[in-house]
Amino acid sequence: MGTIIKELTKVEDARKIFLNAIDPLSATEHLLLLDCINRIVASSIKATRNVPHYRRAAMDGYAVQSSDTIGASVINPVMLGVSDDAGQGTCVRVHTGSNIPDNADAVVMIEDTTPIGEMVEIRTQLHPNKHIGCIGEDMQAGELIFKAGHLLRPCDTSVIASLGIAEVEVYRKPVVAVIPTGDEVVPRTTSEIPLPGKVLETNGLMVGLYVDKWGGKARYCDIVPDSPELIETAIRSNLDADMIILCGGTSVGERDHVPAVVDSLGKILVHGVGLNPGKPTALGIIGNVPVVCIPGYPVAGLVGLFEFARPALRKMGNIPDIPETIIKARISSKINSKEGYLTYARVILDGNIAHPVMTSGSGVLSSVARANGFVLIPENVEGYEEGQDVDVVLID
Repeated sequence: MGTIIKELTKVEDARKIFLNAIDPLSATEHLLLLDCINRIVASSIKATRNVPHYRRAAMDGYAVQSSDTIGASVINPVMLGVSDDAGQGTCVRVHTGSNIPDNADAVVMIEDTTPIGEMVEIRTQLHPNKHIGCIGEDMQAGELIFKAGHLLRPCDTSVIASLGIAEVEVYRKPVVAVIPTGDEVVPRTTSEIPLPGKVLETNGLMVGLYVDKWGGKARYCDIVPDSPELIETAIRSNLDADMIILCGGTSVGERDHVPAVVDSLGKILVHGVGLNPGKPTALGIIGNVPVVCIPGYPVAGLVGLFEFARPALRKMGNIPDIPETIIKARISSKINSKEGYLTYARVILDGNIAHPVMTSGSGVLSSVARANGFVLIPENVEGYEEGQDVDVVLID
């Protein structure tokens, strides 16, 4: 049932075609702040109160009337009495965060004072509101704090908590069914070394962990043999998921049935992309469920994930695009590539030197583990020469 890849689609074009077929999820849920890290705000968050809601000391020191410090300096200090009320000629001891007495309009830092009995020597002149956090200085009631679509970080939850808000409405995580396929694939729970021709199932593990890392929720499925009927059954039983990722069975061999089965249930949008490794990647849609079919060779599958599954997951989950970490480096030896293909070359960064690991060998997953970055070579470039400056995209 294998199909022939008649022509290759450029990676950028394939991604656009696929993303245009995907709608963001609208379903939301309310979560406690402790559960909101890396979740996406679904409705705008506004300040429900002023923060601070009182005038507070920004420094340890003494609350004073600034007019009492006019002309004060190290050589001409002003003496004020210590009291419980900052009246004219007196001051009140305060600590960072303390409420400021009504009569005070400034705080002198403890470093600029010297206590002398019941008096305090002030050695600097202050202006009104010096070292005072005014009401609403941080946030004002009604102020927009976070727009819908904001990715919540730990520091953001602290801001929200300071408003007295205990729960946040966030978008539901996309559920992604991960279906490994192949007669040669055996469960990872197998304690014995697989027979020749058999391999442990690792693609599904890798895919699921990346799904979780990128903001989705992986649903791990059992291995499906290279049978059109069984592949169809597995897909049908997971059409309640928001996305399906099938591992293996995407090429043109007699046992590569996945793209044809997807097409029979819905529509294959792209089969065959100018991606090295990752050429046999297929992208489809069944109803409103996007389907990513990645090659069985691990590195090719990983590259397909980066180029198609990750942006699709971000769009579905309303997750903002996060710029990739790119390091400028110089390659230590020539990197070959094939014109017409976007090539992912694995490299090891050593300072500002990038040592190529390999550009071929899409079944050698350990090459990615050894590498810490990719050099992406555009379709219109035939490799890079030794000593050339390149951008290295760090592998997350």
